[in-house]
Amino acid sequence: MTLSAEQRTRLLEIARNSIIAAHCGERPAIGAVEERLLQPAGAFVTLNDAAGDLRGCIGSIQAVLPLAQAVSSSAINAAIRDPRFPPVSIDELPLLHIDISVLGPVTTVLSLDEIVVGRDGLIVTQGERSGLLLPQVAIEYGWSLDEFLSHTCTKAGLPRDAWRSRETRIERFSAEIFGE
Repeated sequence: MTLSAEQRTRLLEIARNSIIAAHCGERPAIGAVEERLLQPAGAFVTLNDAAGDLRGCIGSIQAVLPLAQAVSSSAINAAIRDPRFPPVSIDELPLLHIDISVLGPVTTVLSLDEIVVGRDGLIVTQGERSGLLLPQVAIEYGWSLDEFLSHTCTKAGLPRDAWRSRETRIERFSAEIFGE
């Protein structure tokens, strides 16, 4: 399901305004949005600083919240609650670049031939450990399929070759990715 340019722009506004509201101690006001943005969808918000370095990335895999609300919540969490980084300061806000990834359905991988690097994001799960990498990550780093699988395992806190184990579940998803 492809979003229009206007819907993308609106979601980017929601993301930025939600971060600003959270910094001001206010509840984010999403306001009126069209029907498509009220449909449940998984979404991730990625924040990069002026140098292009990652400043936060958090989202939801499951399509539980309406898309506009999922983007708002993910933007706040990426800015303030990503445990890998200190919270984004109010001074950083004008310099932040926001990317949004709207996730498609998650499907179990039955054969590695199903995975297309650059099109698919990955989820690797073994026991209680799970790791997710968005489709654009493999392209940004120039990874092969094996490298993408290995890095997803590492993100899950598993050995790099855990994806080869029968105990490991591999899932894939597509994402519509856009940014400022």
